[in-house]
Amino acid sequence: MTGSRPTPPQDGGSGHRRVISGRTAVLAVIALVMLIPAYLLVVNSFKSQQDITQEPFGIPFGRLSLGHLREALASPDFSLLRAYLVTAAFAVAVNVLSLLVSGPAAYVIARSLRIRHRVLLGCFLVGLFIPSQVLVIPVIFVLKSLGLMGTVAGFLAFETTLTLPISMFLYVSYIKTLPRQLDEAARIDGAGPIGTFWRIIFPLMRPAVATAVILHTIGVWTDFVNPQIILGPGSSLYTVTTSVYAAIGRYSTDFTVVYPNLLMAVVPVLVFFVLLQRNIVSGLTSGAVKE
Repeated sequence: MTGSRPTPPQDGGSGHRRVISGRTAVLAVIALVMLIPAYLLVVNSFKSQQDITQEPFGIPFGRLSLGHLREALASPDFSLLRAYLVTAAFAVAVNVLSLLVSGPAAYVIARSLRIRHRVLLGCFLVGLFIPSQVLVIPVIFVLKSLGLMGTVAGFLAFETTLTLPISMFLYVSYIKTLPRQLDEAARIDGAGPIGTFWRIIFPLMRPAVATAVILHTIGVWTDFVNPQIILGPGSSLYTVTTSVYAAIGRYSTDFTVVYPNLLMAVVPVLVFFVLLQRNIVSGLTSGAVKE
């Protein structure tokens, strides 16, 4: 006598769909929570002080105005355009210094099999887990002892140091995927280690370099604590974030100045990130698999 086995219920597809719908709902809630500050920033940039304080989430269509943005651009206390130029110059300088320091160092570490170089890489990577705010107080003492406190050189040195961990992580991982035969061929042609890196290896590192430049630029653009403390609140070289802080009064806050400045400070870096986000993804994944 042959018995037929019971057929299990075919509910795998519905269970999988329930899991996907649950994840979608969770992601939708998280996205909504993250969009609330952006909504307040955009809406309140076009409202009067009274409307902002009484109905921060409301949209009084009949009273919205572009005048607050124009007033922020023409503020006699600080120039937002000057803040843009200063911050962009700082970002370019930090990226150049970071590449000059971390590029050759990453090449040496990636091509070396010595334990001391691996330990050195580990010391760099530890910096990924240390918040920059924790280092501010020790850095102040170091910069004061070197006479660099309140100077552009001191600020650039500290900002460049903060970029080294992520740069080393990206560059070492990427260089390890490049065949060593390139180094041997360059050595046969008479190139030294420095020439091999800049002429052969560096042109092949464009995805990793692009990712590092994007991340460092966003970091410098959004940084507030370091320029405010190192450059000093009275410095004429104020950045985008410190110019927003200058719009906040000591005893009262004019939200018709704060919100427009915040919006104009966020929009450039947001557009920059959206346009180049593919470079970030490709740079992070290009060194993941060794061909």
